[in-house]
Amino acid sequence: MDNPAYLRAKNLTEKIAAEVGDPEFYRHHHVAVSESARLYENAPMIRDCLEIVSGYGDCYGHGLTHIRKVALDAGAIILIELKREPLTPDSGRLVRLAHLAGLLHDVRRREKNHAKRGAEEAAGILAHFDLSKGESTAIVRAIANHEAFQPQEPLENPADQLLSDTLYDADKFRWGPDNFTETLWAMLASRQAPLSVVFKHFLPGLEGIRRVRDTFRTETGRIYGPDFIDRGLEIGRRFYEARSSFHGD
Repeated sequence: MDNPAYLRAKNLTEKIAAEVGDPEFYRHHHVAVSESARLYENAPMIRDCLEIVSGYGDCYGHGLTHIRKVALDAGAIILIELKREPLTPDSGRLVRLAHLAGLLHDVRRREKNHAKRGAEEAAGILAHFDLSKGESTAIVRAIANHEAFQPQEPLENPADQLLSDTLYDADKFRWGPDNFTETLWAMLASRQAPLSVVFKHFLPGLEGIRRVRDTFRTETGRIYGPDFIDRGLEIGRRFYEARSSFHGD
């Protein structure tokens, strides 16, 4: 990040985020998070998928860092949910489907109706992977369902519905602290808007994030998603209150 004003502002949001603390999800479910990471790192299919999606580039903060976090948290949510209600004899397989869905969900992020377009693109990519037709279809339908404030298609198979809901929740976790420590600055770096313009639209942006708070779909998401959002909003509020220190930037 070359813009000194952006860098100073980003450093401030990171400082505030450290004071606000990490979301409770990572403390309460560190075992599931670690297991998801282990399965992610040891899967050749995931490495192949990463190589493909890396060619799509970053889209306003929805690049490799974003999709990796979505994939890992999606896998962790799957493990947590399956402890409550086992739906499949192979939890590891469903976790890997969640990883693939996380990696592929934003391949068409630059386009209008990116969830539907991304689902179409993902279908073509997944055709080259060692997946059953049912597994590929489940991933594709999960991607189509992941956009906020849009109608979702209910899925007949409970495991497929869990995959869809899990992808949504892991993606919306990123609307918490990550939105202010990562995504915002990636968006601004591509547009080079002055911070005065950012602050002009800041409060309506916070309200949009607040609306996500009540949209989480899994039980895990409903328990921990609001905490992600609340911590993000606190970071945003404190940053906005410090806007006078960036006068002239």
